[in-house]
Amino acid sequence: MKKTIKRSHGAQGFTLVELLVAMGIFLIVSSVAFSLFNQQQTSALLLRDQAGLNLALRNAITQMQVDIANAGSGYYQSGNMPSWPVGVTIVNTTMTSSSCYNQTGYPKAFNYQCFDQLNIIAAADPNTFPPVYVTNSAGGNSETANTSNTTQGYAYVQLPVVSGTTWTAAQTANEFKSGDEVLFVTNTGQQFTTAKLTANASVVGSLVKLTFNATNSDGTNAPANDPLGITTCNNENNNVNQPCGTTSTQAFGILFGGQDYVIKINPIQYVVCAGPGSSSLCADTSSSSPDIQNPKLYRFQKNTSGTMQSSVVMDQVIGLRIAAALYNTSNDSSVPTYQYPASTWCSDPSTSPCPSSPVDERLYYNFTTVRSIRISLIGRTVPNYNASYKFRNTYNQQPYQIQGMAVVVNPRNMSMNDQ
Repeated sequence: MKKTIKRSHGAQGFTLVELLVAMGIFLIVSSVAFSLFNQQQTSALLLRDQAGLNLALRNAITQMQVDIANAGSGYYQSGNMPSWPVGVTIVNTTMTSSSCYNQTGYPKAFNYQCFDQLNIIAAADPNTFPPVYVTNSAGGNSETANTSNTTQGYAYVQLPVVSGTTWTAAQTANEFKSGDEVLFVTNTGQQFTTAKLTANASVVGSLVKLTFNATNSDGTNAPANDPLGITTCNNENNNVNQPCGTTSTQAFGILFGGQDYVIKINPIQYVVCAGPGSSSLCADTSSSSPDIQNPKLYRFQKNTSGTMQSSVVMDQVIGLRIAAALYNTSNDSSVPTYQYPASTWCSDPSTSPCPSSPVDERLYYNFTTVRSIRISLIGRTVPNYNASYKFRNTYNQQPYQIQGMAVVVNPRNMSMNDQ
């Protein structure tokens, strides 16, 4: 007898309608899942970029803090020099609402007027470049009889003694090369000037002769002869005719001799390279420079062989402002307000602008009064112009995040004579 086998209902397959419904539900759930994933991915990218920017700002600020803390170091060459006259110089650019940010071009760029420059003044390694005493062609060490006058464009120096051994004239001459900037400073630290060597030092008998651009009769220099802006008083790009102030606030001198020093300067310079108008230290300031779209903060310093070394401290920098708190000699206290640009420095912050006629309170570009530095650094994440990147900042509606950081640094060597 033939047996009939019935197929149970549970073993039946899906109908076409059921399959279509299931696929539709799956597609809806998948779409929602991928949409949420995409949103989370965008959020994760923003957080990652923000964290990277924050880390870059902190690293850059830390590097600057370390260097600024040692500003003015290396100058205490003997017990009779109680103070060092200057530790930093600041080159402020004049920024307006329309001059800094470049509204044309794509992507939008930030030009040189967005950035100040900081020069940290320090002596070269005294073991390699020892300080030397000034003298005249006679070679004596009298403070009054053996002086060199910097307005003549040359000076004589004696041979240094290092670790009990007197250097030879040739060895000493090899210390000073054309293009070096040197500091003339009295042994009390009360008067100083600078000079930029125009030739390698030469041996004259038992002495060494330095040749440089002559200083002005008041001890100041033209900007070309003082690239660090220590004695120019006019290094701000829109204030080239400002005076230095009175002789009672600026301790510049021209006569140095006997026990006074010539010290080779080896500064650290922080410069943002952003294409045309940037510092001459920048490798490319042309209109096609890649720094236009990616302004970079550089640290410049010469090595012991005299070769300029540079390193990128931070990419994607869109703002650097540097201000200073000043020492007020009239009441032996510091002005609490951080002021910039340097052309407007007055010891009384309530006086704005500075008095029109120079008085003792007027401290144009007087970097000897700097006691504290305030750095404001602004950076951005790498611009992302991909259509899928929907984020736009509220500042200029561009596809990158912006973050700023400010810090106050008190260089320990710049307040040694505040007693």
